[in-house]
Amino acid sequence: MATTAKNSTTKSQRSTAAKKAAETRAKNERAAKAKLSAAAKKAAQTRAENERNVSEKAVAYVRQTAERAVDVPVGAALAVAESVKPLTETTNREREIKRLRTQVTREITKLERRGGQARRKATTRARGTRNRVERDLKQRRNSIERQVKQNRTKAERTVNQNRTKIERAIKENRARAEKAVKEAQTAVTERVGS
Repeated sequence: MATTAKNSTTKSQRSTAAKKAAETRAKNERAAKAKLSAAAKKAAQTRAENERNVSEKAVAYVRQTAERAVDVPVGAALAVAESVKPLTETTNREREIKRLRTQVTREITKLERRGGQARRKATTRARGTRNRVERDLKQRRNSIERQVKQNRTKAERTVNQNRTKIERAIKENRARAEKAVKEAQTAVTERVGS
């Protein structure tokens, strides 16, 4: 009896949970639709603003180009007038020549300094490259010398081992031969003596 009551309680709990889930899904769908319509409105508004900005930018560009076409010749004429005016009087002319000489000297000094700096950088870079190449060559030479030494040591060891084996085999063969000769002599003496 207790299990039947428990089962009916569980069924009602499941039914309540299913209803809540359905309500949540419906609410989420409504929110998604509202969000989509808001996004569409915002996109339309943005497109309209972009179209206005493009036309405003075009007008501003045309205005700027026209102003530049007028301003450049006027500015050039004023610059020429200002540069000619100081050279008409003697004191101004001398002052202007001194200023130009100082400016040229300053520019030459600047160029000399830049050239010296570039030369020093190039020298340092070349020295670093040379040192790196020398270091690599030294490492390679040491590696090769080490490899040659190892190979020579292995070869000498192998030769010594083989020589030792051969000398041992020769001694064993000589000992066997001497033993065989003694046995043969003994056998011959026994036969001769009997």
